[in-house]
Amino acid sequence: MSNQAVVPPADECCPTPLITEAVSPEAAAGLARMFKALGDPVRLRLLSLVAGHEGGEACVCDISGSFDLSQPTISHHLKVLREAGLLESERRGTWVYHRVAPAALAQLALVLQVASPATTGTAAFA
Repeated sequence: MSNQAVVPPADECCPTPLITEAVSPEAAAGLARMFKALGDPVRLRLLSLVAGHEGGEACVCDISGSFDLSQPTISHHLKVLREAGLLESERRGTWVYHRVAPAALAQLALVLQVASPATTGTAAFA
């Protein structure tokens, strides 16, 4: 038995990635930071709640009821998302309002996006 892997042509099994070149070391470091932040289920859910909140922005008071976590813990997770570049924040009085950073999501989408005839419509998440 050979140690060589048999790789079928791309048109037979695998979607063709839209990215045709490897990302630079600097870009890889930034993307890894974002993916690491999203690797936590609480932070992934927080990002989706902020993105889906009315007006596209939310403060801790708007989303803390969706978790069985303290407000300081949620604030910590939001800080991690902000430091990873996934959220932008603005202080208004005593509250900090967060919104998704569109450029960061565009970077992630570009890396994950594939072009395939089988890729039609959108996936539903439960």
